[in-house]
Amino acid sequence: MSGVAATAQVPGEGAEAAGFLDALPVALQSPPTRRVRVEPDVPPSLRQTLDTLVATPPSPDRVWAARQWMSQMEPRLARFVDDETLRGEMLTRIYHEARLAGLPPEIVLAVIQVESAFQAEAVSSAGAVGLMQIMPFWIRELGRSADDLMDPWLNLRYGCTILAHYLAVERGDFTRALARYNGSLGQTWYPERVMRAWTHHWWYAR
Repeated sequence: MSGVAATAQVPGEGAEAAGFLDALPVALQSPPTRRVRVEPDVPPSLRQTLDTLVATPPSPDRVWAARQWMSQMEPRLARFVDDETLRGEMLTRIYHEARLAGLPPEIVLAVIQVESAFQAEAVSSAGAVGLMQIMPFWIRELGRSADDLMDPWLNLRYGCTILAHYLAVERGDFTRALARYNGSLGQTWYPERVMRAWTHHWWYAR
């Protein structure tokens, strides 16, 4: 998929438990200058996803799979994040938020690499904020005025929720969903960058 816009389908994943974070053992090239465009009618489900966690305990198999995933990703993330404790916390949060949104956690890592190179304090010239470079208008559109997009974990929740929304809109087409996330629908340069990061640095065979 290197250098080529890829069309992919993603299977739905069940939501992970809030307590999952306790069962498991956070930073980012210069950010691009554009940003996420809102869909004309923001569905209520987007707002609900930001608030809701399913309180179903993870199975031992899922805990084991998460630990295996983290052991593979931790040395790769060291290229971007020096602090070992921060790396572990970031990977735990990324895995949890990606699974909650039904996304492969590796695609979330690739988006963060392209968007902010894992710099939680990153702000683009267009005003996009944080790890996943969320535009502040999302706070207004979702009616969540108290939210702070500089909170890296809340930023992850927003980014994963928005990307999952666009993936649903595009019926599993990652190329179009990523272009929507970037605000460049109809162009392929952004999906190609993310797919390259995914396949070259974050690919994980299950």
